[in-house]
Amino acid sequence: MGIDALDGRLITLLAEEPRIGVLEASRRLGVARGTVQARLDRLQAGGVIRGFGPQVDPAALGYPVTAFATLEIKQGQGPDVRAHLAGVPEVLELHTTTGQGDMLCRLVARSNADLQRVIDRVVGFEGIVRAATAIVMENPVPLRIIPLVEQAARDTGR
Repeated sequence: MGIDALDGRLITLLAEEPRIGVLEASRRLGVARGTVQARLDRLQAGGVIRGFGPQVDPAALGYPVTAFATLEIKQGQGPDVRAHLAGVPEVLELHTTTGQGDMLCRLVARSNADLQRVIDRVVGFEGIVRAATAIVMENPVPLRIIPLVEQAARDTGR
């Protein structure tokens, strides 16, 4: 689904002020309330906007250690491994990948020592053959979407 400049401005406004109402958004964007509501509905239906929940910092919850684990999976065990990892609260994300491993997961832990417990829980499953873990030292470019939204909105105008 493509977006245009107005969609881009709406998404940026919602990212900057997630609690803004439709009426105020329409005022700020200089368009009718119905236009904002229709755009919002279309962006949600198209999967561009997936939610409006709070952004939570794992470190502030007491999980300051982040690591990535590349997992090699036994042939045919993918669905079982996915179910296992979905049950581990410290697994924040799971991606299937190409290359060295079959899956990449982002983990958090309370400390480096606690990371060992998390890794043991992750790999303590019959379907996982091997794991390689890298601890995050710093995050100079945190997950960001707005520059991509702005680029997508510019691309539509070409």
